Amino acid sequence: MMIPNDYLEKVYASILAMNAGIRLGAPVEPPEWTAEMIQDVFGDITDYVKDYNVFSADDDANGPIFFIRSLLDHAKDRKLEPQDVAKTWLNYLREGLGMIWWGGDQISTEHTAYLNLKNGITAHRSGSIEQNGEILAEQIGGQIFIDSFGLIFPNNPERAAEYAEIAASVSHDRNGIYGARFIAACIALAFGKSDVHEIIQEALKQIPEESTYTKVVHAVMEFHKNNPDDFRACRQFLEDEWGYDKYGGVCHIIPNAGLCILALLYGEGDVSRTIEIATMCGWDTDCNAGTVGSIVGALNGIDGIAPNYRKPINDSIVASSVSGYLNIVDLPTFAKQVALLGYREANKEAPAELVKSYKEKEIYFDFTLPGSTHGFRTSYPFKTFLRNSENKGYTTSGSLEIIVFRMYQGDLSTVFYRTFYRRNLFMDEKYSPTFAPTAYSGQTVSMKVRIERLHGKAIVLTPYIRTTSDKKIIKTAEPIIGNNIWQTIEFTIPDTNGDLIEEVGLMIHSDSSRTKRAFGKIFLDEFRIYGKPSYEIDFNKQVVEFKCVTPFAHQRGNWTIEEDKMVMESDEDCSSYTGHYYMEDAIIEAKITPEKGNSHGILFRSLGTEQFYYAGFEANNKVAIGLKNFDTTVLASTDFKWQHGELYHLKVKAIDNNLSLYINDEHLLTVQDDTFQHGMWGLYAFEGGKCSYNNLKVN
Repeated sequence: MMIPNDYLEKVYASILAMNAGIRLGAPVEPPEWTAEMIQDVFGDITDYVKDYNVFSADDDANGPIFFIRSLLDHAKDRKLEPQDVAKTWLNYLREGLGMIWWGGDQISTEHTAYLNLKNGITAHRSGSIEQNGEILAEQIGGQIFIDSFGLIFPNNPERAAEYAEIAASVSHDRNGIYGARFIAACIALAFGKSDVHEIIQEALKQIPEESTYTKVVHAVMEFHKNNPDDFRACRQFLEDEWGYDKYGGVCHIIPNAGLCILALLYGEGDVSRTIEIATMCGWDTDCNAGTVGSIVGALNGIDGIAPNYRKPINDSIVASSVSGYLNIVDLPTFAKQVALLGYREANKEAPAELVKSYKEKEIYFDFTLPGSTHGFRTSYPFKTFLRNSENKGYTTSGSLEIIVFRMYQGDLSTVFYRTFYRRNLFMDEKYSPTFAPTAYSGQTVSMKVRIERLHGKAIVLTPYIRTTSDKKIIKTAEPIIGNNIWQTIEFTIPDTNGDLIEEVGLMIHSDSSRTKRAFGKIFLDEFRIYGKPSYEIDFNKQVVEFKCVTPFAHQRGNWTIEEDKMVMESDEDCSSYTGHYYMEDAIIEAKITPEKGNSHGILFRSLGTEQFYYAGFEANNKVAIGLKNFDTTVLASTDFKWQHGELYHLKVKAIDNNLSLYINDEHLLTVQDDTFQHGMWGLYAFEGGKCSYNNLKVN
């Protein structure tokens, strides 16, 4: 099938429109918000109904971001299988926290499926009617997590539907799967069609003609044909004939499928109107508005997304997997990742400019996608205004354009990329996002800048970082002054003495007088954060937020801070994860005091909760280095007399394929293994118990 010339831009547009729909619908998702109440309070919706500083993680966005990692981690050179997606669930989800709705076994479809997988029931049995019953298997989740599979197969609805079914079968069955197939096909078709009616008709070919899903689609299409101007009448028709009272469970797919078709038809392909109608109709508003947003976003492209819906997203969302690093999501970068998978799955060579534009293992922003900002913000929008410049880049057409207004001596603005998020930025704790910084001491920051002074004295740029505990600005290089030439700013991030870094950016100021204030433009391009981290974590500078000790994501257990230590207590297997997801060679150190339990130590090169190396104490006065790759294998062990209540200095070295363990500076074990080449690091207690940790260092 033909990959269109504007493929990347349409992928980006679909992702933006999906997230606009999710953000629009989320505030009125709770069941207390009926369609009548939404109309009474908000009337005819034409913009976001709530302002967010930062919109919290949402399961509708988590799924499309993380479930395609089954193609990155497992099905790299073969066809996708249900168990690949099942492994992705097990590896990136933290049990009971974030990512999906943990509404209870036999209440939440996804929670039930996760427990099935955890208990050894493989996919697709894990989501089947035979295992979970018809009502649970036909809830809405089947169609809200699969957007990316539609994006990966542009103009190929058959493959899109096939892969969406594979993914959805982990947790859903029958109409739950038909919804996945249908929506993925719609998204794939949107790359080549120009009309929503044609998209719907073609997508129906991917699901059984006799299915309830097909019947509700036809019912809405027929109603629209006879009543093309009144979406509220169609909403009432759905309430009467296909409503929640006729389908069991918390959020059945059939009524919401009807609303998706309603929004597509009455929205007439317009992005704004389609997500607005989906929201005004109630029921599962964020799911439905996000789903139809994906379709009409791909249909219309970037120009079809209105500024009032695009600008607040600012290219940046947060997720809630076990990887705090991956949870800080840059949408242009994610769009490039999806597009590269699309070329891979089509056995096509990706364009050279796309390959060059995506650097998996570092932060890299080149502003080449139209209108992209890569999440940059300003502290003083009254004096510094940000937008994308589509005609002035360092080597390409795009850059971040910073317009400086009437700045004089004493004014100071910062323009920055946020590298870490704190709880105070959010209005709620929806889906419990957790974060590990995307910038660390020892790494290199590089960017290209060009200053164009239009009036007043020189505009001065000073690169900086900001720490998160004390909010301290640390200047990282000498100020630069320039006029109409591209310059490179590059610096090594300094030691932050155990604090985390939440901003990397530029301070902007001028010595202009009040009578001759500075006007000008700054162009920023090829922003990079790369290289080897070297840092420590001081628990005096950490807090418990989103049910986790910063900057960790916990898998089970109770983790708290006591004075200068992190303390774990658990009656079951537990672990904790942080760090750069693509960190390779490293020396990781921790001082730990095991109080209870026979298994304590450091985990490293972790891809998730089921894939990592570990090194530390075992029962019967042993220490070991092991591998967890869904099953656990001890790679080497030796005798070492240790006891509860004693303080030990553990050090792990992972250099190339050589993995070594030191305790109190004594070299005890070295093994060779090449299963994992990079990953997060953290701490574990396979039998639970109690343990305290401090003096954590990474080099």
